[in-house]
Amino acid sequence: MPHKYGPSQLRMRHNDVHVTAEAARELDSFKSQPINFKIGFWDPSVNGVRYLKALTYNLAAGLSAESRARLRRISNRNIGEPITVKYAGDAVCMDYVQAVLELEFITAGFNPDGRRILEIGAGYGRACHTMLSNHDVAAYYIVDLENSLTLSSGYLEKVLDADQFAKVHFLTIDEVDELPDSERFDLGVGVNAFAEMTVDTVRNYLAFIDKRCDHFYVKDPVGKYLDGSLDGHSEGREVVELALTTGMLQDVIDVHDSEAVAAHARNFVSAYQPGAAWRCSADGWAAPWSFYWQALYKNERPAA
Repeated sequence: MPHKYGPSQLRMRHNDVHVTAEAARELDSFKSQPINFKIGFWDPSVNGVRYLKALTYNLAAGLSAESRARLRRISNRNIGEPITVKYAGDAVCMDYVQAVLELEFITAGFNPDGRRILEIGAGYGRACHTMLSNHDVAAYYIVDLENSLTLSSGYLEKVLDADQFAKVHFLTIDEVDELPDSERFDLGVGVNAFAEMTVDTVRNYLAFIDKRCDHFYVKDPVGKYLDGSLDGHSEGREVVELALTTGMLQDVIDVHDSEAVAAHARNFVSAYQPGAAWRCSADGWAAPWSFYWQALYKNERPAA
């Protein structure tokens, strides 16, 4: 006869497979072992989407009223089948919740309306899509590698209306220095772009920004990590070694130690200052990633 308070068949299976008598006696590392993945929280190695959705949901819940309005102005966010959650009636994905947070930071110190924007390394174009959906910019230039330009131009043509898309200009890396000297930009943007470039390439882009831009927004990691538990080094040791040699900030740190991140944030602000005449007008943690920082700079060089 079943016990009146007895376990279900599912719970019995957990007891037989995970919460075993042997495992229950092993306290040294039980909190990061299968026993705790059944009684404490979900196994992160097989619940990545669950945790991504939980993180996205929490970020969506924390958006300001202004940023929620920014998000709602961005049409066609569903193109490309993103992983989404539903919050306050809106389908929200990680990419665009980050994009509106970036725009919130930028617009606290810069008004994009009627301005010329240059983005370096735009990915598929989410920052551009977000900016043009919320501000009447004069022009938006994207500099990237050819395959990435194929992706961003194809995507942006689908999600923007014809008038918005006409404002977007796509430049290969060979075309950057072909721009006339008179071609200037009110804002340069680099989101998750510089950490995978060589140091010399980053310096070349910063020199270009120093010469051609009046403001500059950057968001990138403050350092590197070697903790294999985060991603299992799934692409192999060679890729790990390559990653350690790119970007301006190559110190290996504990990326989930707030004090270590804050200490290296000072290096971030200094490393991405485009030139001597530039001043950092704002900087801070770039949620949700623990080791990402963001900064907005202003060129205070007297006009010629």
